[in-house]
Amino acid sequence: MALFITFEGLDHSGKSTQVRRLESRLQRAGRSVLVLREPGGTPVGETIRHILLDKGTHSLTDAAEVFLFSASRAQLVEHVIRPALEKGQAVICDRFFDSTTAYQGAGRGIPADIIRTVNRWATGGLTPHVTFFLDISPAEVQRRMHAAATRRDRMESGGDDFYGRVRERYLGLAKEEARFKVIDGTRTVEAIEQEIWKHVEAMMTEEKHATT
Repeated sequence: MALFITFEGLDHSGKSTQVRRLESRLQRAGRSVLVLREPGGTPVGETIRHILLDKGTHSLTDAAEVFLFSASRAQLVEHVIRPALEKGQAVICDRFFDSTTAYQGAGRGIPADIIRTVNRWATGGLTPHVTFFLDISPAEVQRRMHAAATRRDRMESGGDDFYGRVRERYLGLAKEEARFKVIDGTRTVEAIEQEIWKHVEAMMTEEKHATT
């Protein structure tokens, strides 16, 4: 059985680190793994990623932002994710449609019904088996950005109010969706990895029992 696993969180929450660690764990367990990121993952998606993250992209409307993210996602689902799942691979995606719900919905104020419709259209109804939300506070986001001392991209320019709205929407999704697992993102990298693996290992055990 294929596995579709997504990671969500505020910027600098540690998602990318945990994606790499989970990839290694799954490979050691004998699984074929495909790691992807949003936006991106296809030639069209990478072009869109440059547009969305470039601080030189001025006057991009909120509606245009939603449609660009969704266009990248539609390409990724159709040309990469679905074919990989059909081959039985484990697919790990750094962000998926929940990011649009939280960032463009709560963060930018796009009505929820529009977000739901666009998400459903872009994905064809594809939903992750499990979503790990690495939870950190807006203050921790700013602290980590400052510590990283790297140039912020366009999507990292929000303040505490913006990140607060995004975080609250993520936590709301976690209450609504059983697939969401909220992980304390302030713990050590190793502790977070172990908690994530506990959930994934349990899923693989259930999968094994279901096929025997």
